[in-house]
Amino acid sequence: MTPLLAITPGEPAGIGPDLVLQLAHQGQLPPAVVFADPQLLTERAQKLGVDIQLTQVSNVEEARQIDQNSIAVWPVPLAVPCKAGQLNPGNARYVLNCLDLAAERALKGEVAMVTGPVHKGVINDAGIAFSGHTEYLQAKAGVDQVVMMLATEGLRVALLTTHLPLAQVPAAITPLRIKRVIAVLYAALQQDFGCALPRILVSGLNPHAGEGGHLGREEIDIMEPALDELRQLGWHLAGPLPADTLFQPHYLNEADAVLAMYHDQGLPVLKYKGFGRAVNITLGLPFIRTSVDHGTALDLAGTGKADAGSLQVALNTAAEMAHHRSHHHA
Repeated sequence: MTPLLAITPGEPAGIGPDLVLQLAHQGQLPPAVVFADPQLLTERAQKLGVDIQLTQVSNVEEARQIDQNSIAVWPVPLAVPCKAGQLNPGNARYVLNCLDLAAERALKGEVAMVTGPVHKGVINDAGIAFSGHTEYLQAKAGVDQVVMMLATEGLRVALLTTHLPLAQVPAAITPLRIKRVIAVLYAALQQDFGCALPRILVSGLNPHAGEGGHLGREEIDIMEPALDELRQLGWHLAGPLPADTLFQPHYLNEADAVLAMYHDQGLPVLKYKGFGRAVNITLGLPFIRTSVDHGTALDLAGTGKADAGSLQVALNTAAEMAHHRSHHHA
């Protein structure tokens, strides 16, 4: 059975709850279960002036039976009352409780996770070490390697390194990391995106991909040997390519994904192309997880001005991945 979509709206004071309510009000929320405080959703709906119906559930099967005109809500109580736009460290544990409950269902194969934006700062202010959804869910699932990939129409960009200071990036580019990340990316393109023989463009680290060693030797000494090893498996890997020229139709039309070496090498291009219509995907987990491509936008919470486009793409992508994965495993 294809897993149901599980939505965690994220920071309760941010726009996550608004986006869920807006899509439901517009009749664009696919069959899903929302892990949240029902009172929070009711109060935010009143603030937004949208008429919605909630049905509380205690298991995924119940959620599957809910009428399309109602939102299935798995109740998770807030610790303290929440006001739109006002962060409160008292609710940091609530945010993680929502994630924990959804992840437990995902690990059982019952749901695919779609996460709203969290505020890392307020979670850390509450004394809880938290570096992001990706790392949190990786630890929860107990897997060695996950890969962050953002996608929008016509472009997928995966990252070799994620939230690292730029000065630490060169040392983090090792043959082992290159091979492990590409293995995760390759498998995901096959099972979750229907690419039978994935074609991956790999960017260099240095300007002009090192220009034959004159602008750095990482491409020659580290990257090329690792890529050659993977090519022996019959994998289609182009690179290392200069990052300033690989994002052209000439290359992209022949590729299923780009692997960038660091966060701000690949993501500015993707976000320029598709901000608000992009999705953040965690590859390498034993379950599907997609997320919005934006933050909590506290100033927009409760105003009705937030754009639900990215959440819509995240939901659609999770559903498509679940469909591909079920066919791949079959």
